[in-house]
Amino acid sequence: MGKHTFKPLRYRQIHLDFHTSEHIPDVGRDFDAEQFVTTLKDAHVDSVTLFARCHHGWCYYPSEVGAAHPQMAKPDLLGEMVDACRAADIETPIYITVQWDENLARTRPDWLMMNASNQTHDNAPIDGSANYQLTASWHTLCLNNVGYRQYLIDMGLEIIERYNPPGLFYDIVSPFECVCPKCVDRMHANGLDPMVQADRKTNVEAVNEQFRQELSTAIWARSPNMRLFYNCGHIDKRGAKRFETYSHLEIESLPTGPWGYDHFPVNARYAAAIGKDFLGQTGKFHTSWGEFGGYKQSDALTYECAQTVALGAKCLIGDQLHPLGEMDADTYKFIAPAYAHIEALEPYLKDAKQVSEVAILSSEYFGESTARSQPSDDGAVRVLLELKIPFDVVDPEMPFASYKVLVLPDCIPVDDQLKAKIEGFVNGGGKVLLTGTSGKHPKSGKLALNAGFEFDETKIEFTPSYVKIEGSTFPEGTPKAPFVMYGQGQSITVTGAEQLGAIHPSYFNRSYKSFCSHKHSPVSGDAAPIGAAVTLNESFAYIAYPIFEMYQSVGQPIYKYLIQGLLEQLLPASILKTNLPSGGRATVTQQDTADRLIVHLLYGAPQQRGKQSPEAVTPHPMELIEDIPALADIYAAVRTPKAPIRVYDAISGEDLVFTREGDYIVVEVGKLHIHRAVILEFEGGGNATSGRVV
Repeated sequence: MGKHTFKPLRYRQIHLDFHTSEHIPDVGRDFDAEQFVTTLKDAHVDSVTLFARCHHGWCYYPSEVGAAHPQMAKPDLLGEMVDACRAADIETPIYITVQWDENLARTRPDWLMMNASNQTHDNAPIDGSANYQLTASWHTLCLNNVGYRQYLIDMGLEIIERYNPPGLFYDIVSPFECVCPKCVDRMHANGLDPMVQADRKTNVEAVNEQFRQELSTAIWARSPNMRLFYNCGHIDKRGAKRFETYSHLEIESLPTGPWGYDHFPVNARYAAAIGKDFLGQTGKFHTSWGEFGGYKQSDALTYECAQTVALGAKCLIGDQLHPLGEMDADTYKFIAPAYAHIEALEPYLKDAKQVSEVAILSSEYFGESTARSQPSDDGAVRVLLELKIPFDVVDPEMPFASYKVLVLPDCIPVDDQLKAKIEGFVNGGGKVLLTGTSGKHPKSGKLALNAGFEFDETKIEFTPSYVKIEGSTFPEGTPKAPFVMYGQGQSITVTGAEQLGAIHPSYFNRSYKSFCSHKHSPVSGDAAPIGAAVTLNESFAYIAYPIFEMYQSVGQPIYKYLIQGLLEQLLPASILKTNLPSGGRATVTQQDTADRLIVHLLYGAPQQRGKQSPEAVTPHPMELIEDIPALADIYAAVRTPKAPIRVYDAISGEDLVFTREGDYIVVEVGKLHIHRAVILEFEGGGNATSGRVV
């Protein structure tokens, strides 16, 4: 959409929610510019997203387009905040709500979305009213209204004219399936059936894209370098073209909220592969957005921010300003240590790109689900994080050639176009790991690749079944006896690969007719194996189960060891080795401008403390980090063809002892508390690391 020069995002940001009811008086009364800025500066904040218009539908400035909050004590609260921050060199992107606006939901009911299931964001079981009008929740507006789209364009242009912010953050541009009269007419006109969910999804995606195209065109015509982001709570893995109307990406991922700690790494490594500047959004809340009086401990925030930069993103912490306008000092005391840590790291973060040797082909690209978490993707990412193997998450439109291993987790169909791309990758020396039904052609159902086996027409009839490994390929901890597999096995015929494991049946599937003990019957003591479970040849490895989804579901370490054994065959000399425990995280980044490698080592394993997040839209347990113990005697080994001239800790500057062992530089890191960044500094150009640098 034209040529733009967007300023790089800053590293230490706050998203300052300000959704304020009209029933609260004296809004902004206690705002004090000096207290506001001092609080931010003391917490090492360098950017804060400020509110022009909130979900209640009120503007916090004297708008000629929208409605000003009726209880404002300061008519231009937004302007006072912008002026104060600008004087202190704190950036001020500005927030505008899109599909949630309670004022417009009441005054323009013709703009309301009509959900096919008659639901809102947070339904009340006792509310039987149309569109859940009696529920204390947001009531969604439909973007298939020319007047409303123009309203949003006019407001954006007005804000640019008044405040000239560095960027605009448009919130709630989401794929809500609408069956309002305008959307029904639109579907009919385009040959879509409103009764079919897939057609409703197609329609809403087209409506939202039309809005993004119209707004970005109008904003960039006025201000070509204005940063723009459209938030829907997730970064869809549907191809980079989806983000042409964006200047950058922001990954909303509050781990103690419904996202969990697995969500951010998956999406960060996909955002990095797209190539845009991007932020990771966490929150200061114990639970999630809108929690007044909730606090997250400093150790947790430090860990989350360190993980954010280690995975290539800039940091953003969500907060919510009290309606009276006074900043909460305790919140920023918890934030300050995290952002002080990031500030000290910034010289080693700028222009640093992760060295990734493995690419995970996202199952989200191929599926119909719009959920923010996909079990196969999440399981694959979790396994590679625990094994400390640097990776990216890619879609089939992205290049594969610079990776060493391509992982197709569980359910990836391979059509003729993807087949040709994978064959080119393999012909160039790449290796492929397939699991479950991955590799099947979507039309024929047969294996599309020459991977050393063929799919049979039948599935393994025993659920669960058992696997017994063969040979010594797999690491310690993998039993020699048959172990249970909680997933649907695939029946295959081995044609050109080594069989490394066999599927064994149980005595029978559990039913009212026949059952044994509390769960499932044991492996049959007399029956012969009923199929191959694991195969390996020069270019392909295969596991005949959806093992990544299984790992995400039950967390059985043996499943990870199966994957580890195969990856060690496909990638025998990974760029990074470390003795961090499975709950630790590690990445390697490359800073060409300074000729450095940076090894990020993290430990902050979350715990499940709460069974249910209060007032959650979707039930989920509470994962949190409170206090993180220090680890001792940690080492990291980095594969590099030349010796560094110096190895040291990024924060303290302390020199670290290192030795060369073959192709690896082995660094004695010693103590690790939450995060350490180890710098390997070289003389002259040519680190000559191999793998995708993104």
